[in-house]
Amino acid sequence: MTYHNPFTPPRKSATFDDYTLAEIRRAAATGIYDIRGAGTKRKVPHFDDLLFLGASISRYPLEGYREKCDTSVVLGTRYAKKPIHLKIPITIAGMSFGALSGPAKEALGRGATISGTSTTTGDGGMTDEERGHSETLVYQYLPSRYGMNPKDLRRADAIEVVVGQGAKPGGGGMLLGQKISDRVASMRNLPKGIDQRSACRHPDWTGPDDLEIKITELREITDWEKPIYVKVGGARPYYDTALAVKAGADVVVLDGMQGGTAATQDVFIENVGMPTLACIRPAVQALQDLGMHRKVQLIVSGGIRSGADTAKALALGADAVAIGTAALVAIGDNDPKWEDEYRKLGTTAGAYDDWHEGKDPAGITTQDPELMQRVDPVAAGRRLANYLKVMTLEAQTIARACGKNHLHNLEPEDLCALTMEAAAMAQVPLAGTSWYPGKGGF
Repeated sequence: MTYHNPFTPPRKSATFDDYTLAEIRRAAATGIYDIRGAGTKRKVPHFDDLLFLGASISRYPLEGYREKCDTSVVLGTRYAKKPIHLKIPITIAGMSFGALSGPAKEALGRGATISGTSTTTGDGGMTDEERGHSETLVYQYLPSRYGMNPKDLRRADAIEVVVGQGAKPGGGGMLLGQKISDRVASMRNLPKGIDQRSACRHPDWTGPDDLEIKITELREITDWEKPIYVKVGGARPYYDTALAVKAGADVVVLDGMQGGTAATQDVFIENVGMPTLACIRPAVQALQDLGMHRKVQLIVSGGIRSGADTAKALALGADAVAIGTAALVAIGDNDPKWEDEYRKLGTTAGAYDDWHEGKDPAGITTQDPELMQRVDPVAAGRRLANYLKVMTLEAQTIARACGKNHLHNLEPEDLCALTMEAAAMAQVPLAGTSWYPGKGGF
């Protein structure tokens, strides 16, 4: 006879939790792996695990808003004839027309322009609306080459060669047929309504030597005017940063695993890559070892949400950050006002990630003409500008409290960590100590 203790409730497995069990049943029923958008949903060490050490007696703070704290940044000072001058060190990451609706792309351009910063095309080419409403526009050059042409390369203010992405380093993107409208098909030279999967590597080069040749070609096409960025996913940040610099990059963009994507396999998003926090110091170390820190600029992306995140990334050695998911939320993504429609899709506001289906009630990750009309690009652009303003003010507030008159003057010495993992990744002391794992001694 088996005895069951009536005082002890049934205990579920931590390994086989409800979500895992549901995924096993879904896979068994369909034989199809899960595809979704956005970034990793697992909890990993992040900027929340770091704190700033404000000034008191041993450090001298700046007085409120009376003493200036500069936020400007110049990108592409290494080789480009026309570096990019931005008012704030917060840029808009690459998100394609196709993955996003036309009005959403326009809103991103409008908001970035109001704020004095740049936005980025993403895969799929450059739209006239995006170019027309973006004072500073970075053109992404991806393995797919969708929409790529010399005319648009010259119309851009900088070119970003995308080698990898934080959500899927080593993998290509997806755009399912329901989002390939007549216009998207025309821009990408694809058949309408047919699923496509982007290549995971560039077709005409396989290594850093070939990348150097490609960068030189891009410079010649654009008369050496445009800064050339190289974007890598957070996997081997020291070596990837070093090789990008040696290949001739003006700017390195480093994307951690909290960075989003339009659509890829869930198993990729959750199990490939490294947390953004773990990527920054190795990349900065590579730049320092090559004598190129601040000469080749570093942009960090992947889970940046606030001015505090921005300040922490800069304190760890970045020159600027890029936001993607946060920018989409600012212009209306996952808005609770569409909750009833999210529920009809089997989800809820704040959790919707089936961007590949093209049914986004907010009208942002869709090509449906009726849904797209829900995005007012002028109003959405103002919302994004407001958000960027708040992020900048938050970062300035922190920098002033640390006694810094420029955001770039923040440094690791201004930080401490709350956990052993964060201390090891950021290489800053565990709070209350002068030690971090790997440093040696106590």
